[in-house]
Amino acid sequence: MIDLRRLEALVALHRTGSVSAAAAELHYGQPTVSHHLRRLEAETGSVLLQRVGRGVRLTPDGERLARRGEEILGLLARAEGELAASTSLQAGRVRLAAFPSGAATVVPEALVVLAERHPGIELDLVEAEPPEAFELLRSGAVDLGLTFAYPDQPEPEQITSVPLLDDPLHLVVAADDGPAPDDLAGLSGHAWITGCERCRRELLALCEDAGFAPAIAFASDDYVAVQALVAGGMGVTVLPGLALRAHRHPGIATQPLAALRRVQLSTYGAPPRPPAVDAVAAALATAAAAGLKD
Repeated sequence: MIDLRRLEALVALHRTGSVSAAAAELHYGQPTVSHHLRRLEAETGSVLLQRVGRGVRLTPDGERLARRGEEILGLLARAEGELAASTSLQAGRVRLAAFPSGAATVVPEALVVLAERHPGIELDLVEAEPPEAFELLRSGAVDLGLTFAYPDQPEPEQITSVPLLDDPLHLVVAADDGPAPDDLAGLSGHAWITGCERCRRELLALCEDAGFAPAIAFASDDYVAVQALVAGGMGVTVLPGLALRAHRHPGIATQPLAALRRVQLSTYGAPPRPPAVDAVAAALATAAAAGLKD
């Protein structure tokens, strides 16, 4: 393996034309540069230098290695610069998976915070419900997940989640039917519309606690479509506050319930996390604390 210090000496010789000039550029003594050049020839098994009078010049092999050396040292300097910029939060790219209503509410507010604090950090966003987000975290396709969980739902293995906010659930009915009742039992005879698998399980549990089994007429994880179905008289549903904040159909009426889901930041594996990921996490936490709790 070629020692980078010896490669640096060869590149400096190629650039300056003499051992003494190369030594001055590198802030080495001339004997040190000569030593590095001799060792480089021994390591490569090639004749890299020819003596010409009192000086030296590069052989064709020396010229080729010097040109490649410039590329290698340039790439190394670039990599070091990128790492330094990322560590100092002057630059960086973070991949975030977020559930749809979180992507429409918490994430835009967090981007404003991030632009103020760390304008060099870029965020790549993909919409994903929690189960998909967890798989993306495990595979390394994303760095951070904005996810949610309902009470008593177990955390997936090797996923670490930190709560951001409590997102209250709301009973949603058609506005033409009048005000929504205070509890689910008042709608036990209606058709019901449910969302993703996690949301369906929570709805079934809430209805069971209220003393009935809901008749599921439709299922969709698109909260815009669900509200349109409710407004059209196709059934009633339960939606979290963030879904109603992201989009509210004019033809619905809502009533808060004594139930909630936990919105959280999820990562895979143990800390520490890259500084840019921590910066995005901090921006999401600030956005959540600044006015998305109601």
